[in-house]
Amino acid sequence: MKALVYHGPGAKAWEDVALPELATDSDAIVRVDTTTICGTDLHILKGDVPAMVDGRIIGHEAVGTVTQVGAAVRTTAVGDRVLVSCVSACGACRFCRDRRYGQCNDGGWILGNEIDGTQAEYVRVPFADNSTYPVPEGVSDEQLLMLADILPTGYEVGVLNGNVQPGDVVVVVGAGPIGLSAISGARLFSPSLIVAIDRLPGRLDAAKQFGADVLVNNAEQDPIAAVRDLTGGLGADVAIEAVGVPATFELAVELVRPAGRVANIGVHGRPVTLHLERLWSRDLTITTGLVDTSSTSTLLRLLAAGRVDAARFVTHRFGLDDIIRAYDTFSDAGQTGALKVVLSRV
Repeated sequence: MKALVYHGPGAKAWEDVALPELATDSDAIVRVDTTTICGTDLHILKGDVPAMVDGRIIGHEAVGTVTQVGAAVRTTAVGDRVLVSCVSACGACRFCRDRRYGQCNDGGWILGNEIDGTQAEYVRVPFADNSTYPVPEGVSDEQLLMLADILPTGYEVGVLNGNVQPGDVVVVVGAGPIGLSAISGARLFSPSLIVAIDRLPGRLDAAKQFGADVLVNNAEQDPIAAVRDLTGGLGADVAIEAVGVPATFELAVELVRPAGRVANIGVHGRPVTLHLERLWSRDLTITTGLVDTSSTSTLLRLLAAGRVDAARFVTHRFGLDDIIRAYDTFSDAGQTGALKVVLSRV
């Protein structure tokens, strides 16, 4: 089969590899019908994810058809159409019992990281009963694909970790797909104001469509001054960092009021300075996290009911074998306007 293979920082290739095989009785093999590229994949290609090794297949999101299951698989059957979650959950360890699937002792984010991933014609899915979801009636593959990672990540690691409350002022730093997911999730909690901060005009336009009330281009404006003007000098109740570089994390910390909350979503590949010499007295709560996907079932219901619009994330479509061009488009979002690209089996 064909797959996108990682060959070290900056190097990838669409090449022939062996078909995946069942490794344990809880595995399933899934034919990939649609997949996508994540900002985390770009971090991988920059060398920011140490577990990734030469020869591994990239990708952790897919919708597909089950072609084979292990003897212990009970609720997933050959022929089922499924969402493949970015997080694999054993269902039995201490973390899974607490619904913290991202920290699973034997799973977590392993697809396209510690084991071969989904940017391929077929993928082995560990713990298939806990790591796949049936495709609901009336929901397209493209819509469902957004629930593999970005929507639960923005909702859980941004909105829930940030404890967004009705009436809050919420600032989202970074209006890429994860930031837009956080904006969508925050709106479910009726904040008084959502402020989107980004340097790309196209992404700020998208933030407006996704529900941001105020747009701040931090290439042209001082975002700290802008947020303080909006809040009578106090700062935001919640700042959500959705980029993953030191400057945006430090900006998020400066944007919140005393006793505010900072929720970091971004994948960081470099050290970040935490200025405790200024922050020790401000009573801030700072959270980090990997998505648990414990919200996926809730988001599926909201998607099926039309309360969450996932289709608007998709800006570009490619055949699976055109994945190199898809990466070029996705990684040059400033010029292409790409939010999410969808790659489909032709």
